[in-house]
Amino acid sequence: MEFSEHIKTANVENVVLRQPLHPPARGTLCVTGHHLLFSDREERGSPQLLLLLRNIDATEKRMSASSGTITIKCKDLRVFQLDIPGMEQCLNIAHSIETLSCLGHVSEMYPFFYRPVDVNLQEQWGLSSPEKLFGQTKEFHDRWRLSSVNRDYSVCPSYPPTVIVPKVLDDESLKKVAKFRQGGRFPVLCYFHRKNAMVIMRSGQPLTGANRRRCKEDELLLQAVLGDSNKGFIIDTRSSQQAQQARMTGGGFESKSSYSCWKRLHRHMEKGRALQESLIKLVEACRDESHNMDRWLSKLENSKWLSHIQTALSTAGLLAECVERDGHSVLVHGSEGTDCTLLISTLAQIIMDPHCRTLEGFLTLLEREWLQAGHPFQERCAHSAYSHAHLQHESPVFLLLLDCVHQLWHQFPLALGFSDSLLLRLANEAYASNYGTFLCNNDQERCTHEVKTRTHCLFKALLKPSERDHYLNPLYEPTELAIWPSVQPQSLQLWTEFFLRWEPQIQHIEEAKKEIKNMISHWGKLVLDDSCSVSLNG
Repeated sequence: MEFSEHIKTANVENVVLRQPLHPPARGTLCVTGHHLLFSDREERGSPQLLLLLRNIDATEKRMSASSGTITIKCKDLRVFQLDIPGMEQCLNIAHSIETLSCLGHVSEMYPFFYRPVDVNLQEQWGLSSPEKLFGQTKEFHDRWRLSSVNRDYSVCPSYPPTVIVPKVLDDESLKKVAKFRQGGRFPVLCYFHRKNAMVIMRSGQPLTGANRRRCKEDELLLQAVLGDSNKGFIIDTRSSQQAQQARMTGGGFESKSSYSCWKRLHRHMEKGRALQESLIKLVEACRDESHNMDRWLSKLENSKWLSHIQTALSTAGLLAECVERDGHSVLVHGSEGTDCTLLISTLAQIIMDPHCRTLEGFLTLLEREWLQAGHPFQERCAHSAYSHAHLQHESPVFLLLLDCVHQLWHQFPLALGFSDSLLLRLANEAYASNYGTFLCNNDQERCTHEVKTRTHCLFKALLKPSERDHYLNPLYEPTELAIWPSVQPQSLQLWTEFFLRWEPQIQHIEEAKKEIKNMISHWGKLVLDDSCSVSLNG
């Protein structure tokens, strides 16, 4: 595709930019295949604008005979205006923005063109793999194995080529189980708890249907998961009623008669359209300019966003409690197993496992539980809160995860090795990025489009020395203990650093936080230097 076909007017002079936190600036606007650039010719100190077009969620035009105004609403929740002289030029710019901000083909997107100077494409892509996880966890080699049954993605399009499964089942049995589970997502291991050898499995729903169909291989697999234990839990992220209704359309749940050693726990979690509409209502509340506290609190409550956080943390806490405190293995699924299932399995691992609370451990966890496990980022993050497009598959499940981790970070400020800045960066990158990490919907699509050989990996970039210091928590004190979040309403807070970050008042708070962080980091280095000098003199 030639991007120039969609750019009738590439440059416009005397454009006025009105953006949050900065005074209006007059300068030159430039449209390229992937970016919107604004250069302030008056040199009044305002920074240049360099906006990835993929970051644009919606545009609005207001025209007059001699000029026009384009309001641009971004996926990172920023809103700014461009006053453009000349109606034709304004219409041309608007058309280019609307077309280039929603390119349909993956290979046309900017990560395939992004080439940072200090990195080459020959570097290994990613941080982990099922093979590496299996190699690091030798304690369970007697009962578990690596299976390449999905090597060509024919068994399950949303799984990686290699998965960890119970040793007693061969690959032919796994294929039968896959046909019995939604989307071919047969139960696979995602976490081994070293303290007591219990595991977390995840899958899609069983396709029992109205006739209560059974699969002996599926029953054998789940029995093998238990080993010598006589009890396990299935956490279903649907209500009991929803699970019953799913049988009428071919889905279903694990019956007590067929899975006698497994106890089902239903925890209804919203996803899809309901979650997207919740985000839209929350952003509307955050942009309320009435300055009426009662109105603001009412809008915040009606959005139900904090209720979704409460449910997610509560369900993850239940999962962690089953494994950590009660000593039982758990299978997690909803319908497809690509959204809420991944949300609570990730949170539970952060609660229980200190390694998942380090910077590298957290990024590795995201890669394993979201990228390799098949969360459809391309569909879920196609639009944010401003889009006028008809909702299809959009749902801010990953943003909800980051907000839940922010709540953990707020409640346990010493227990997480990374800062809130990392969560903000990840929230931005999921919707619009220079990197290929969040492209496509699963590992198969990334393979088809050669994402891992033609784009750069965000997680590797974040761990480079030049980047990682910015995302480390200077107050971090490692602990082997589990961190049990409070889900009481008074314990949950709006993530102001994300949802209100373009408000002037919040900007002052953020500047103060940065200064405090710099002071703490400087103090920490002084203490380290003093201790080193004492040991040398001793």
